[in-house]
Amino acid sequence: MKLLLDTHLLLWAAGQLEKLSATARELIEDPENELLFSAASLWEVAIKAGLGRDDFRVNPRLLRRGLLDNDYSEVPITSMHAVALESLPPIHKDPFDRILIAQAQVEGIVLLTSDDAVSQYPGAIHKT
Repeated sequence: MKLLLDTHLLLWAAGQLEKLSATARELIEDPENELLFSAASLWEVAIKAGLGRDDFRVNPRLLRRGLLDNDYSEVPITSMHAVALESLPPIHKDPFDRILIAQAQVEGIVLLTSDDAVSQYPGAIHKT
């Protein structure tokens, strides 16, 4: 199964494994699953780290390198993803989460999240 991890799950998987739920850890560690990250997550990390957010204290370049070195594949943001935002219901206002939802829907992949609001969207969203 192809799994697109939301930004917090990426950060936790990269350095705070104790924050992952047992379900998330099991899915991430399953060698049958293909792990994906979005360019939007690195964009979010870069912005929020630059703002000094405590929960985003990571160098986005090092995070990207670590993800690639650990066999994660990158999902770039395309115009199809941007256009898909128009059809999303206004459940959640966070633009980073909304683009992740759109990417998962357009690409036909599962979005793995720990966010209650994100899990309310239609489609293949798995809340852990």
